[in-house]
Amino acid sequence: MSSTSFKQSMRRLWALDKFSYSVRVFIALTGSMALCWYQDEMTLLIPLFLGIIASALAETDDSWQGRLNALAVTLVCFSIAALSVELLFPYPWVFAIALALASFSLTMLGALGERYGAIASATLILSVYTMIGVDQRGGAVTDFWHEPLLLVAGAAWYGVLSVLWQALFSNQPVQQSLARLFRELGRYLKLKSSLFEPIRQLDVEARRLELAQQNGRVVAALNAAKEIILHRVGNGRPGSKVSRYLKLYFLAQDIHERASSSHYPYNALTDAFFHSDVLFRCQRLLRQQGKACQTLAESIQLRQPFIYDDSFAEALGDLNASLEHLRIQSNPAWRGLLRSLRALAANLSTLDRLLGDASNPDALADATDSNLLDRAPRNLKEMWTRLRTQLTPTSLLFRHALRLSLALTIGYGTLHAIHASQGYWIILTTLFVCQPSYGATRRKLGQRIVGTAIGLTVAWALFDLFPNPVVQSLFAIAAGLVFFINRTTRYTLATAAITLMVLFCFNQVGDGYGLFLPRLFDTLLGSLIAGLAVFLFLPDWQGRRLNKVLANTLTCNSIYLRQIMQQYAAGKSDDLAYRLARRNAHNADAALSTTLANMLMEPGHFRKEADVGFRFLVLSHTLLSYLSGLGAHRETQLPADVREHLIEGAGNSLAASIDEIASGLANKQPIAIQSDAEEGLAAELEQMPDEIDEAQRLVQTQLALICRQLGPLRTLAAHLIKDTSAA
Repeated sequence: MSSTSFKQSMRRLWALDKFSYSVRVFIALTGSMALCWYQDEMTLLIPLFLGIIASALAETDDSWQGRLNALAVTLVCFSIAALSVELLFPYPWVFAIALALASFSLTMLGALGERYGAIASATLILSVYTMIGVDQRGGAVTDFWHEPLLLVAGAAWYGVLSVLWQALFSNQPVQQSLARLFRELGRYLKLKSSLFEPIRQLDVEARRLELAQQNGRVVAALNAAKEIILHRVGNGRPGSKVSRYLKLYFLAQDIHERASSSHYPYNALTDAFFHSDVLFRCQRLLRQQGKACQTLAESIQLRQPFIYDDSFAEALGDLNASLEHLRIQSNPAWRGLLRSLRALAANLSTLDRLLGDASNPDALADATDSNLLDRAPRNLKEMWTRLRTQLTPTSLLFRHALRLSLALTIGYGTLHAIHASQGYWIILTTLFVCQPSYGATRRKLGQRIVGTAIGLTVAWALFDLFPNPVVQSLFAIAAGLVFFINRTTRYTLATAAITLMVLFCFNQVGDGYGLFLPRLFDTLLGSLIAGLAVFLFLPDWQGRRLNKVLANTLTCNSIYLRQIMQQYAAGKSDDLAYRLARRNAHNADAALSTTLANMLMEPGHFRKEADVGFRFLVLSHTLLSYLSGLGAHRETQLPADVREHLIEGAGNSLAASIDEIASGLANKQPIAIQSDAEEGLAAELEQMPDEIDEAQRLVQTQLALICRQLGPLRTLAAHLIKDTSAA
């Protein structure tokens, strides 16, 4: 291998988002193992390793100052939790009450944001680790500070590595998140191009459904990138590098709005231009732009210059030539469709310019409003307010907190009732398997059992093949690495790896073979408790709240429409209010997609409305695409009298109709399937004389498309409410 290829390979390895995480974990585990071997104190290994694991699970992205503050809070929480377990362990009744209260309170802290939720969850995990340590000593509480000190020392060791790494490589997570964002945008554009397939009887609904699900992934990537950039900006002025990333983020938002735009029903375009190459040229250009987004993602990740392909301008020129050829034919039936295709071509041209700007984002003008909404609470009053709003049985978090505390208490009672060997693994399994939704719990339950069985089988083979303690130590470190690399993406493999690591660690200080059957039995019992708790106690069946999720989707679309119309009235401005309305509309669309995916994993009775839900998702995503098309042309200047007619009249009327459907869904009230006012408005909007201003025509066409979408939405909403009422 040449030196250039080697450097390129190392650059690609360094660019992987999990590589830096793996290096930190490797250093932490290896350092602890080396210390234990050097001191000839292998009994220290297990609590040190468990402390490292808990600290790594508490880690969230932040600046090095923020991570240092989070580490201090984490260590205090870990210390209190570990000492409390040691002191209360001899008193089962008091311990059970404390376990229930602690699990409920720590779970509720998730209402304050990801950072607090991660610390609280890791604190609960470390509490169970402490229980396992005390149980290993036969329940004797002597030198009650000794094991907590080791657990906190392991956590502090990893935390220091994390803070130092963040201080040295602060911008690496930003690059990785932006690369992930543009990669997802590239996939979205390629999927969008499939809608322009010039094939009759194309299943547009299925492709729109796939597009809506991909939109959910784009939205998740946008939200993650925003949070990571926000941690670097804080309340101050961004530095030159962060400013560059901020411009790329806003560029991605603009690309997303353009990419999610629609200007006409695709089946109508296919029927009209089946014998023309115009749709093929649209498809080819969109596919090229999707590929350019993915190339940009790789350039950001590898920190290399991005060069936009000049041949795309040639493809755009060919598209415009094809449109001109169709115009010359003067077919009256094509007149309206050609105008929509010209709007599409203009949109693709703007996409082309935006991707070209990504070659030199530093040259872009600073946004007039570059504020990002920070949802984290700023003081104790805001924290309490946020917690108080979640202290209600209607809150999913509140129900999960109650469910988890009950499941852990039952697990604690069970291990005392049957005197299970290594019984505290029951509680640990329950803690990991019990998730906020039935679908997620069911998925994790299966993965946990299969992963544990695989880990035990592999451990049994490796124990016989490699009895040497040094080799087993290396296996323990490797297994720990595999766990952290795969814990969020391949949970079965991660479970097998953590099982291996635990068995190898225990084999360093005792008999690892003795853990095989207890580990399997405790995993099965803990999974059973978690599954029954989610199924029987305050279950959150997605079908029961589907109407509220659909209502929220429509409400967010209505707010987005009102913001767009305000932009047409006052002039284009990417201010925080507009960006927030746009992001909330896409977030609601993504939330609906996630809800429906969870519904599919629920028992048959609770997923009977899934088909209606998916049809609604297609319609609501189509509505959002028409809104995006309207928002993409906000720079359009309308005459004063037209602004009053379209904005004050049609725009407000459509927003009110969307609100009406949303209100009916939310309150389970009857919804009119037919609206004469909407039919009349749609017919009025579609009646456009030939001499009408092109800017007005574009806006009026988009409003007409939005209006025509309300009828099918009303029908589905009424059907859902009728079925729900009957049930």
